[in-house]
Amino acid sequence: MSTRWYPIYQRGNPQLRVFLPNFWMKLVRPTEEQPKNIATFSVSMEMTKYDVKNYLEKIYKIPVVDVRTRIELGPTKRDQVYGHITKDDDIKYAYVTMPRETEFSFPDIFEKKAETKANDEKSLDESKNGFKNFLERNKKRPGTPGWYSF
Repeated sequence: MSTRWYPIYQRGNPQLRVFLPNFWMKLVRPTEEQPKNIATFSVSMEMTKYDVKNYLEKIYKIPVVDVRTRIELGPTKRDQVYGHITKDDDIKYAYVTMPRETEFSFPDIFEKKAETKANDEKSLDESKNGFKNFLERNKKRPGTPGWYSF
């Protein structure tokens, strides 16, 4: 099921060829709450349930109990000016069920952002307090107008 073209014969020995399928899988965060032993993948449209199961078992050594697939239709849009209708590509999702004792949790890639956000808020509070102190210091200077202190 590959769209790649491979030559039947190459000159010389040995005949070095590797046949690679056009299959790909992408781990997707599920939209609804799911049990701990189910993982969601966006897969190539040509992949079947058996291909998904063999892919995960043979390459990643993941025990797979069941695979369910569905095809989500891509959104259609109408061009406001010309009236052309365009449709995005369809997406095939595979829901992989692993054994009950296996727990899968979606990896938290952006965990460090929460720490940097806390640091940003802390530095913002420090700068606000510094500005308030500056205003308080210069509020009652004799002989200068109020607008001059800002």
